[in-house]
Amino acid sequence: MFLTYQRLAGTLLAELPALWFGLTGPIEWFLDTVVGPTMDLLAEVLGAPMLAYPFMQRAYLAAVCIAVIGPLVGTFLVHREMSMLSDTLAHTAFAGVAVGLFLNSALSLSLSPLLTAFVVAIVTALLVELLVEHAGAYTDTSLAMVLTGGFAVGSILITATDGGIAVGIDAYLFGSLATVSTANVGILVLMSLIVGGLVTLTYRPLLYVTFDATAAQAARLNVRLYKRLMVVLTALVVVSAMQIMGVILVAAMLVVPVAAAAKVAGSFKQSISLAILAAEFAAIAGVTLSYVYGIAAGGSIVVAAIAVYVAVLGVQKLAHRLPTVQRLRSLRTRQPRDGLEADGGERE
Repeated sequence: MFLTYQRLAGTLLAELPALWFGLTGPIEWFLDTVVGPTMDLLAEVLGAPMLAYPFMQRAYLAAVCIAVIGPLVGTFLVHREMSMLSDTLAHTAFAGVAVGLFLNSALSLSLSPLLTAFVVAIVTALLVELLVEHAGAYTDTSLAMVLTGGFAVGSILITATDGGIAVGIDAYLFGSLATVSTANVGILVLMSLIVGGLVTLTYRPLLYVTFDATAAQAARLNVRLYKRLMVVLTALVVVSAMQIMGVILVAAMLVVPVAAAAKVAGSFKQSISLAILAAEFAAIAGVTLSYVYGIAAGGSIVVAAIAVYVAVLGVQKLAHRLPTVQRLRSLRTRQPRDGLEADGGERE
């Protein structure tokens, strides 16, 4: 089984560039023949012209993809108590973007900042997993050092060019609907296929490692392999979502919907499903609010996700209080029988 997954991972990495560029054509066809006409019809029925704009159609499709892969990976992270990993990789991805923009500016190259972000984030993910293995009780300290170090490197590269790349990096920091291109949507669709496929194939081992790594080790599972697979998948999700969510907020989509789902889910699979539903609602609502009010897409999506969490928490608290209130009311309105009080004493 180990060799099978290893070959699969190697094949996916080898074919990644071909898949990336090969998806551009099909994505354009899908947008033009499926998404476009469907959204145009919805625009007429709902009286919402924004749904007919091509850049909004791309933004909605990108947000829907993010809302799937974010909770899909985030559920494993949250239950492994490594929520901070997503934030750490997001900030190192920022350094990867800065590296790409710096090399383009200093050496007159034409590197894709997303490509350098992928490379830096994956290398950092493997480094972080190595640190976590040897850090023991100091895991949070190790993650905090990598997080701040990545952001520091990014800021140094920005100032090294006298701020010349600051304009180009703003879209990656805060996210933007206008910068979501067909290629960006293609990347997200590709990542959705890769992440979804790998999680489906390795679901049981990942679940076992997440909840009881010691028992998984005793069962002769390659625990180290599956832990590294999870951090690499996290890096892929973070970099893919960075363009629309922004580096600062992308980690929230791996954590907040999962936290909301965990309040009501009865099983791990149900937690994943409910987290994806919560994320989809937040993504669609956030993109809509972003356009209507002219605010940042990433911030809108995260605020919508937090609103879902607060609503779930409120309903849960209310559901726990209702039975108590009903019992108290029944005790107050209960009438004593045969001249006896509720405590058994006789009436005077």
